[in-house]
Amino acid sequence: MTAARVSVIAMSSSAPRVSVVVPAYNEEKAIRQCVLAALDQTVPAHEIIVVDNRSTDRTAAIVADLAAEHPSVRLIEQHAVQGLIPTRNAGLDAATGDVLGRIDADSLLEPTWVEEVAAAFSDETVDAATGPVAYYDMPLRRFGLKADDRIRQLMLRLSNEYHFLFGSNMALRADAWRTIRDEVCLDEDDQFHEDIDISLHLAEAGLRARYVPTMVSGMSARRLEDSPRDYQYYVWRFERTYARHNVRSRAVRAPMWVYLAIYPPLKIIRSVMARREQLAERAARSGAALPPGPGAPPALS
Repeated sequence: MTAARVSVIAMSSSAPRVSVVVPAYNEEKAIRQCVLAALDQTVPAHEIIVVDNRSTDRTAAIVADLAAEHPSVRLIEQHAVQGLIPTRNAGLDAATGDVLGRIDADSLLEPTWVEEVAAAFSDETVDAATGPVAYYDMPLRRFGLKADDRIRQLMLRLSNEYHFLFGSNMALRADAWRTIRDEVCLDEDDQFHEDIDISLHLAEAGLRARYVPTMVSGMSARRLEDSPRDYQYYVWRFERTYARHNVRSRAVRAPMWVYLAIYPPLKIIRSVMARREQLAERAARSGAALPPGPGAPPALS
């Protein structure tokens, strides 16, 4: 975006205030970079809320240190129930912005993310928004972003009346959240995709979601480290969520088969990268040189 547009959005009193909500459980390795990326924005977030859910590592301490340095960072605790959905709900309930962003603890927002969200929600007809992701710990990051964008746009065309949000990169208007707050599934048995559940509740309430290609977040591909059995269970959350909402469309099930198809080759690539990282760590400890190989993925900007 141009500097003039950034200035207009940053200075406009009518621009929506964007809160960023991050549920977290034992994320000491990722949470600091996640929060720093949310702080490093062309248009500042109204607030960044990290909701700690019974972490047994240093997650809460790291966020508390960041909150002491940055007034817009808030740490709240949700220790009543273990689980993503009650933790997410606690953060969305506590947020005071006009628009409530929701990302994962391993998400790394692009510097224009808040700006893009504010611009999207300047359209009063938009109730929710989502965008593509770039897998920052996989090779060919730019190619991966383009592929992710195309797949998500294809999913939107196939799903027709449903515009699905992606939990690692989504936002919804505070009024929309209040509308569906008491309707979203609590999923005590951890069977569903919580972002698909929110999407379906929004659609059932007649609320409009928009796909924003420039609303980009980085995320980890660590899901590929799951065993085949665990990964298949994760993918079949789609089916269980659709069944809960009595969604019969075959088209909306296309993502399930895409995810299953890409798992074997991407898992191999992920394993090779993990092995190389281990060799690099050993070489660093011993002072030896690592044989030439692919470097770190380039930044998007």
